[in-house]
Amino acid sequence: SRSCAQDQWRSVLSAFLRAVMAQILQLETLSAGDKILVGGDRFVQISSDLASRFQKGDAVQVVESTGELLHLPAKDRKATADAVGRAHAAFAQMNSVSDEQIGSFFEKFSAKLEDDAVWAEVVKTNEDDVKAAKAKGRSTTRLVANEKMRRDMIDGLRVWIGAKSKRGSIIETVEHTGWKVDLVGAALGIVGFVFEGRPNVLADATGVLRGGNTVVFRIGSDALGTARTIMAKALEPSLVAAGLPSGAVSLIDSAAHASGWALVSDRRLALAVARGSGPAVATLGALAKQAGVPASLHGTGGAWLYGSSKANVENLAAAVECSLDRKVCNTLNVVCVSRQRAAELIPAVLAGAEKAARQGGDGPGVFKLHVASGDEGYLPEELQQRKVMVTRADGDHEEQQVETLPEDKLGREWEWEGTPELSLKVVDDEDHAADLFNKYSPQFVACCVSEDSAEHERFYSRVNAPFVGNGFTRFADGQYLLDRPELGLSNWESGRLFGRGGVLSGDSVFTIRTRVWQTDPMLKR
Repeated sequence: SRSCAQDQWRSVLSAFLRAVMAQILQLETLSAGDKILVGGDRFVQISSDLASRFQKGDAVQVVESTGELLHLPAKDRKATADAVGRAHAAFAQMNSVSDEQIGSFFEKFSAKLEDDAVWAEVVKTNEDDVKAAKAKGRSTTRLVANEKMRRDMIDGLRVWIGAKSKRGSIIETVEHTGWKVDLVGAALGIVGFVFEGRPNVLADATGVLRGGNTVVFRIGSDALGTARTIMAKALEPSLVAAGLPSGAVSLIDSAAHASGWALVSDRRLALAVARGSGPAVATLGALAKQAGVPASLHGTGGAWLYGSSKANVENLAAAVECSLDRKVCNTLNVVCVSRQRAAELIPAVLAGAEKAARQGGDGPGVFKLHVASGDEGYLPEELQQRKVMVTRADGDHEEQQVETLPEDKLGREWEWEGTPELSLKVVDDEDHAADLFNKYSPQFVACCVSEDSAEHERFYSRVNAPFVGNGFTRFADGQYLLDRPELGLSNWESGRLFGRGGVLSGDSVFTIRTRVWQTDPMLKR
């Protein structure tokens, strides 16, 4: 009938319109004022600057948690996609690579770094990187490729030479009548690393190869030259010599932040690792979450130390001194001392900081102190009036040695160069110290110096931290703690970690396959 034909036509037309409306079209241009949907019920608008810079092939991403708009130029997207593509192809080949071949790679890579001629080329490039970074006023604390870094890289690589892999290993067996189940370790996939001025990570993170994984690096401009030299002179020749696929370790040849954003958003990644701190790492974590890529984030650093009313004064001074040898993530950042014995404990803190600043020499022992507002009266007047020369990334500056700091700013991480810098807060007891830590710190490292075991247990139960100690704070390091190179450390700033500790290492990057062995042919449910 005519009515039936009309109904059929409407049905066909409706289906056609739905199909057309559901099409995803390529974004080729942007105009100022264009709206980008966020979270289904909000939007952000395109600025005139972004609209003018956007070209065909570029992409725009929105950080849903902040509304920040990120511009990803086509060249950076391609560089990233190509690197991930190489790692993806290499991962498919890793099943045919033996554990002995992987061990051979680590042996050859460590030998290359031990070769003085190779290392001389690395140092030469690194000197240029350091010079350029200093000219920009950047911190070079972790950028300099010195002998200690070289030794640590070599030692770390050698750990993996004979290390056992979880790939193919039976983790657990469950026996049933007529059948059994094996839980078998397996490679996870492609691991993406984003880090800034830390050349050593290039060696540390290759630990994921031990489990049959592949890796993609994105390194910032400060250390990119050093990374290129290590790749060309040591790492890539070692891959070839050991018979591993060349794309097993890939470096994105771009220093742009956009390449890092593109990397963590690539759904081919099995894991994204971001080393560093601050808003940049938070953005990377947010992008990975939006893409459904599991992420291991460092977040903000800075360790806390509590000197209790039952502390040994000498032990407290030693803990402060040994926690301020250099600025890294687990360096002491905040000291809380018991009000009950502040008159004894604060001089110990000051003595420890002064000794750390001397670095074993006879220098002036200059350090910078930020005292919480209201606690200034516990410090000597002469110290509060003193001016000192403080070494910053952009040179030396004359500053007050002591400055006041609002309590709600205790979580600020001091990124010092040559002059140790820390904050001081006077507290009532271990509960007060733990409460401040949980409220203001990045929830990373917490130490309690006390001679009372019950006090230690109370502090441990109260602080929300993955790393807790009773002395210096600098123990929080994968190689130092567990005798294997770390891929990254994680704090609890964004919540506790599911099923793992705060150290991510090469042998912890794996998945589990379930394999069933049936002996009863009539097995059924």
